[in-house]
Amino acid sequence: MANDSFHSSDVPLLYYFSVVAEENNLHRAAERLFMSQPPLSRRIKHLEERLGLTLFIRHTKGLTLTEDGARVLEAVRPLLKSQVQTFRRLQALTRPSAKVFTLGFTTAFEQGVFIEVEKRLRGHYGKRLRVVRETSPKLVRSMRKGRLDAALVALPLDAPELTEMPLLYDEPLMAVLQEGLSESKSESPPLRVFNGKPLFWFRRESNPAFFDHTRGIFVHAGFHPVFLEEPAEHDVLLARIAAGEGMGLLPASFSVVRREGVVFVSIRADSLGSGVRSREHRRHGRTRGNAWGSASPVLVRYCGGTLFSGDASPRR
Repeated sequence: MANDSFHSSDVPLLYYFSVVAEENNLHRAAERLFMSQPPLSRRIKHLEERLGLTLFIRHTKGLTLTEDGARVLEAVRPLLKSQVQTFRRLQALTRPSAKVFTLGFTTAFEQGVFIEVEKRLRGHYGKRLRVVRETSPKLVRSMRKGRLDAALVALPLDAPELTEMPLLYDEPLMAVLQEGLSESKSESPPLRVFNGKPLFWFRRESNPAFFDHTRGIFVHAGFHPVFLEEPAEHDVLLARIAAGEGMGLLPASFSVVRREGVVFVSIRADSLGSGVRSREHRRHGRTRGNAWGSASPVLVRYCGGTLFSGDASPRR
C-alpha cells in the first residue's frame, strides 16, 4: 500500500497522527480526540502502511517519534495550520444571522452541571445558541427528527443510528432517604442494605435500555426493592421521600438541591454510576453535526469545522 496518493479526505488522518505525535501516548491522544484507543491505533497503523514508513517506536511508556515520523510531522503541520486559519477566517465572515445551533441537555443530571459549558457556548454563539432540556429518550427522538444538532444524554440508550462521543464525566448515584432513618446515618452502605424497601423508579417504556441496564446491576448487587412509579416532577419526588413513602436513587449532582426531611447518602461502588455522552445524528453515512466534549478543553464542531474551543471545564 506504500506510495498511495493522498487527497483532501486524508486530512483527518493526518490530524490524528499529529495529535499522537504531540502526546507521544495513544491513551492521552485518544482522550484528546474524544475517541477510544483501538480505532486510533488502527488509523496510525493505516497511515504507516500508506506511507511505507514506521512513524513511531512503541514501548511500555508510550511512543517515540522516529526520524521518518518527524519528517512527516514537519510536512503536515503547515497543512493543518492552514486548515485552522481557514476555519477562523470563515468563522469571522459568518453573518450573525447564521443558522441557530440547537443543543440538548439531559435532565438526568442536575442542570448546574452544565452551567459553565453553556456560559462558554453562549459567549461564542450568542443568540444563535438554543438549549433544550429534556429526558434523554426525548432528546434522542428530537435528534431523529432533525430538531437538534447535538445532545448530551445519559447512556445506555437504544439509538444505533446516532453517533456517540464519550465524555470524560461520570458521577455516582446516591440513595435519597427520609431523614432520621437508620440507613441515612450509615457511611456508604451497599445497595442490598435497602432490600425490600419501596424505591421510586421510572417506568420501563420511558427508557427501556437504561431500565434493563439498571435492573441487571440491581440483581448483580443483590438489591431487590419494591418498585413504585417515580413522579415526573423532581420536587414531588423529594416531597414523597420526605413523607416516608419510599426512597430514591439520583445522580450525585442532585444533592445540591436541599429539601427539609431528605438526606443524600453515598452508596458503595458496587452500585450504579451515571455517565453522560453526547449524541450526534448520522444520515446516509455522514454526521449531521459533530458533538462536543464536556471535559477540558471544550470542543464544539459543526459540519466538520471547529467552531469553538477553549479551556472551560464543567463545574463537576
